[in-house]
Amino acid sequence: MIGVDAGSGDRLVLGVLTKYRMATTGQMHRVIAPEVRIEQTRRRLARLRAEGLIDRITLPQAGRTRVWFPTSYGVQLASEWPEMRGRRPSRTVSDPTAVRLKAGHTLTVTVTETALAFLEDARRRGDVCEPLDWLTEVHHPIGSGEAVIPDALLYYRRGPADGDNGPMLRAFVEVDRGTMGPERLAAKLTAYERLYRYVPAVPGRRPTFQDPALEEWRRHYPLFPRILFVLDGTGPAGAENRIGALRAGARLLAPSRFLSDVPILAASLADLLQHGPSAPVWRPVHDPDQRVHWTGRAYRQT
Repeated sequence: MIGVDAGSGDRLVLGVLTKYRMATTGQMHRVIAPEVRIEQTRRRLARLRAEGLIDRITLPQAGRTRVWFPTSYGVQLASEWPEMRGRRPSRTVSDPTAVRLKAGHTLTVTVTETALAFLEDARRRGDVCEPLDWLTEVHHPIGSGEAVIPDALLYYRRGPADGDNGPMLRAFVEVDRGTMGPERLAAKLTAYERLYRYVPAVPGRRPTFQDPALEEWRRHYPLFPRILFVLDGTGPAGAENRIGALRAGARLLAPSRFLSDVPILAASLADLLQHGPSAPVWRPVHDPDQRVHWTGRAYRQT
């Protein structure tokens, strides 16, 4: 897993906000210290704000909910830590206006709530998924100046923290509120298929049998991460329509090594929150009549 210095609650708060982009007070409490009173979390957030590391906005349309985000100084500081893996977030993560405009996507769509669903489920099961094992908007080039940018990249290990026999799971997570049309949603599969086969050109170098060209994703992952679509914002009928769109998109790619090698699953956020992500609430895009575990043996990655 990602090396996390969890000994400092202040450090963890700043790391979480830098990676998650933003979170409410209640969400931060559930991430960093659910075993203590929420007043302690509020005091910690207020102290970090006084030190200029984080700030907040208030969303009047959401019952005056306070949304926390890192300042540019906080991002600069956190980006230097080893557990942040040298990944510098975009500048807009610390801009109050950008935070206000994106809050509808990151909070109402509950990308952060989706992260909490996996994190809290892992705690209940004794699996290993730490707060910094959720990375938002990781940039993956696919050529021609284009890129795949999933809502999040998830790291998750089955089994207890003191064991080493559980498989390491990785997933690209896409959270969809139903705000994009079926064609745009299905087009995400085409983009991921391009990422799966994208080999960057190296100027002045020609691949050889001894040193073949490799796909870009192999620089980061031993296996291509599975793809999880989390559907929110509509009722069951809307979710069915979007799963149908994903299935149609998959048919356009068939036959494809990508479809046989990469599990592509979809579930409603309501099911994740009610039953937990580890429950058989996921539906394979190639066969949406099934109900499977996203960590199931059929989809095991090591």
